[in-house]
Order: sequence, then structure tokens, then C-alpha cells
Amino acid sequence: MVPGSSPVEAVGSSSAAAPGRSSETASGRSTEATPGRSSTTSLDRSSTTAPGRSSTTPARDPSPSGLPVARAPRFADPVAVLLTAAEQLGTATRVCELAVQHAGAREQFGQPIGAFQAVKHLCAQMLVRAETARAAVYAAAVTADPVDVAAARLLADEAAERGARDCLQVHGGMGFTWECEVQLHLKRAWVRARRAGGGVESEELLAVELLA
Repeated sequence: MVPGSSPVEAVGSSSAAAPGRSSETASGRSTEATPGRSSTTSLDRSSTTAPGRSSTTPARDPSPSGLPVARAPRFADPVAVLLTAAEQLGTATRVCELAVQHAGAREQFGQPIGAFQAVKHLCAQMLVRAETARAAVYAAAVTADPVDVAAARLLADEAAERGARDCLQVHGGMGFTWECEVQLHLKRAWVRARRAGGGVESEELLAVELLA
């Protein structure tokens, strides 16, 4: 606004600043106009907008359900999801090995704790989950199907998280200490479970495929 001019004159006249010049706003601030760039440039580099297209316009990329992206959920890159599942599989295998090794070396009541039925069941369940996840991850790597990748991710996340918890149970209080690597595997499994989409996104992808 300029003193002595009416709002109609300020709006109706040539109020647009020339490229490279600063224009005075109503709040008293000076804004620099840059040629070829919008004043509402997004700081999020992960979302790009094509030239001459508004950022609020929904993209028309295809989705697994055949609906526009504005209505269908967007899913993470299947390659990133599969690589995360492979890492979770490595954690599940490692904690199973640590549990079996500790159960055979740790003695209680004059015999290894691996001789007790409760510890046997924990180690056996860890092995079953790890091998099931291994078959799913290998199959998804061969087919490269996003649905197979999502299923492998869910199985690998479960094998890693539950396996690390059971391994911690076998180690007892020693597993919580910094001297033992079991607590590191558990924390890493928690972080990976929420990376590259996470389990919830894989469940949504499987649900979309089943309802299609």
C-alpha cells in the first residue's frame, strides 16, 4: 500500500514487480521476485512439481488398485522394502545363532539351559520364523513382485523383532547390558521395522491386492 492511493488503484494498477525488483507488500516487507521461479517453492526435495503445474494437483500415476494416486495410497520403492527385509532376515538368523550358542554354554542346576523344554521351544520358534522369512525373501528377490516383497517384509520384520526378544529372554538379564550384542540387534530391528514404508504400508499393499 502507498500513502495517498486507494486500494482500487493499488490493485488495479501495475502492482506486479518487474523481474529482479523488490515489491512492497501490505505488511511492509520487501519480497524479491526471481525470474522463472515461484514465490512458493517447496523445501521438500522429495516432492517435485512439474513446470506450470500446481503442487496441489494430484498426480495421475497408476496405483495397484487402478485408482488415481489422489485416492490410492502411495507405496515405498519395492527395492528398498526388499533390501530392508533382507537386513531383517540377517538379524533374525544372527539372534537365533546367539540364542542356541548361549543355551548350550550357559549351565544351570548342573546342566545347560538348552536342556530345558521352555528354552528349546524359544530356539525352535526362532528358527522356524527365520527360515520362513528366508524363503519369502528369496522368492521375492526372484519374482520382484511388489506383493511378494510386501509379504516378505512382514515375515522378516516379525522374525527379526520376535527373534531378538526371544534371544534376549534366553540370555536373561545379561542380554540387556552393553557388553552383550543382543540388545543392539533388538534396537536395530525396531528401527528397520519403521524404515522404507514399514509393516503398516506392506499390510495396506496386500489388502489392496486382495480387494482388487
